[in-house]
Amino acid sequence: MKTKIEQFHVKNQFVIKTDKGTYFQSYESIIVFEPIEGKTQLDKHFWDYSGTTGKYRNLFLMEDKKETEKKIASGEYELTNLN
Repeated sequence: MKTKIEQFHVKNQFVIKTDKGTYFQSYESIIVFEPIEGKTQLDKHFWDYSGTTGKYRNLFLMEDKKETEKKIASGEYELTNLN
């Protein structure tokens, strides 16, 4: 598969599809990585960086911040360094 980059709703928000999985990027920071196999990963420094990042992260994950926080706490999502 060739890497494919698409604008996500507005300027400076991107979805990047690769052979390894799908990334969500806000401005110049990777916020979320959904691998083909394994746990969804959120960048530990930037996953909740700003209101704009949060708004589009929620749209990408199709959930609100409280649900994301529950999944982090339960271990369903992994916090890691994606940048």
